Amino acid sequence: MVEYQDELVRFQAAVGRELTSEDEERVLDDLISQLLLAQAAAENGYKMTETVLQDRLDQLIEGMGGKAAFDDWLVSNNYVEDSFRGALARSISAAWMRDQIAASVPEAMEQVHAQHILVFDAQEANLILGRIQAGADFSALAFEYDPIARGDLGWFPRGYLLEPRVEEAAFELQLGQHSEVIETQTGYHIVFILEMDPARALDPDARLVLQTTALQEWLERRKTESDIQIR
Repeated sequence: MVEYQDELVRFQAAVGRELTSEDEERVLDDLISQLLLAQAAAENGYKMTETVLQDRLDQLIEGMGGKAAFDDWLVSNNYVEDSFRGALARSISAAWMRDQIAASVPEAMEQVHAQHILVFDAQEANLILGRIQAGADFSALAFEYDPIARGDLGWFPRGYLLEPRVEEAAFELQLGQHSEVIETQTGYHIVFILEMDPARALDPDARLVLQTTALQEWLERRKTESDIQIR
């Protein structure tokens, strides 16, 4: 696949070293992802016009300081103008499709505001749980184990936390309830629900995380459904 080989050359020039097998897989995966996104854009009605393509090309040429500088850049990056136009057209189409996938994530979702106590010993976690079950104030205990943040996890939707088991437990609880001890790779957690909202606006970071996840899941599905052949 000539285009893949050209991408390898460009990537090697960018990193300034010999490529590893992981590098080669990354370049191939990125190329396949862009192709799948561009194909989906066409399937969903996006039409790349010569006007759009030329306008974007003109912007790039101007940004590089003129046609001579642009031509030098093409040579140094292993492009000819036709191949670059094709790559640019695909990139624009792929970006359009990425935007559609990102837009599928709603601006508001069910969220919980939770607090947790995290320790690194199972016996200690069970002792804390016993104190909570005996009537100890959760917030006071959280302050005892985390005087700075008080174990506050903030508001979050499903699919946001790095520890899925903690998140799953949080959404199974009701307002004012606490979880059992939850074991994860980072330690032993006990979660308490401070607030709940069935349709709270996502903050920018949470929405970006969910959009990134949506794109990754879309690509995985598309790759599974597609007949991808490397020649």
